[in-house]
Amino acid sequence: MSRPFFYLKRMHNYLAILTFLSLGFLLKRIKSIPENTGTVLNLIVIYISLPALILLKVPTLKFSWDLLVPTFLPWILLLVSVLLIGLCSYWFKWNRNITGALLLVVPLGNTSFLGIPMVQSFFGEQGIPYALIYDQLGSFLALVLYGSLILVFYGEKENKPTLGAILQRIISFPPFLALLLALLAKNWLLSSEQAKVILETLAATLVPLVMIAVGFQFTLRLKSEEFSKLLLGLGIKMLIIPLVAWAGCKLLALEGLAVQVSIFEAAMPPMVSAGALAIIAGLAPELVSALIAVGIFLSFITLPLFYQLLM
Repeated sequence: MSRPFFYLKRMHNYLAILTFLSLGFLLKRIKSIPENTGTVLNLIVIYISLPALILLKVPTLKFSWDLLVPTFLPWILLLVSVLLIGLCSYWFKWNRNITGALLLVVPLGNTSFLGIPMVQSFFGEQGIPYALIYDQLGSFLALVLYGSLILVFYGEKENKPTLGAILQRIISFPPFLALLLALLAKNWLLSSEQAKVILETLAATLVPLVMIAVGFQFTLRLKSEEFSKLLLGLGIKMLIIPLVAWAGCKLLALEGLAVQVSIFEAAMPPMVSAGALAIIAGLAPELVSALIAVGIFLSFITLPLFYQLLM
C-alpha cells in the first residue's frame, strides 16, 4: 500500500470515529431514546463485540519477545503513575477523596473502548492483536487487581471488594474468557472459515457501538476549584506517561509495531470503567466525570500528535 493511500485510509477511519461519536452525542438529545442506552451499548460490546475481536485477532499472533512489551509496559507505567500522583497528593495536600479518585482513574487508560478503534484507525488491522494484549493482560487485570486495592484503601466500606469477588470478576469477564479460548483453540479458529466469517461480522460492530456509547455518555460538570486537578491528572495520563514510555523504549532500543502500539495505548485518556468504579465508591465524582469526558475530547488532538512522534 502506498504511503499517501495509507494516510487517506487512516483519515477516513478517523472521520468515521468522529461521526459515530457525534451520532451518540446527538442521540442523547432525543427524548425517546432511553437514558441507559449508553450502558446497554457498552454491555453489548463487552459480551459480544470485544470477545469476537479477541477470538478473531489473538490467534494470528506469533509468540515472540515482542509480546513482552504490551504485556509488561502497562504495569511499569502504572507504578510510575502512582508515584507521580502520590508526590502530587503530598505536595498539594489533597484530601483522601481526590487522592483516591486520581489513583484509580489516572493510571488506567481507555485502552479497550477507545484504544482499539484508535489503534485500528492509525496502525491498521495488524496493530489490533498487540492492542488486545496490552488491554487484557495490562489494563483489564490492573483494573481488577490494582483498582480493587485502591477501593479497599480509599472507597466507602460497603463498596470494598472481597478476594472472592475479585477472582470472580476475573474469571467471569467475557473478554478475558475469550482471550483464554483464543489461546486454547488457536488452531481451530485459524482454520475454520465459518467461524472467521461470524467473528468478523460481530467484531465489526465494536467501533460504531463503542463510539456511539461514548458520545451518548459524554458529560462535563466541574467546579472551578477542581480545574487544576483536572489539568494535572490529564497531563500525567496523556502527556507525561506516554513520553516516559517513548523515552524508555528509545533508551532500551526497543522498536517495531508492538512497541509503537504499546506507547500509543499508553497515551489513551482515563478508562471509563475505572471512572465508573470511582463514582460508585464516592471518590470525587464530578472530577472523575470531567477527567473521562475531557480526556476523550483531548485524545482526538493528542493521539495524532503521538502517532507522528512514533513514525
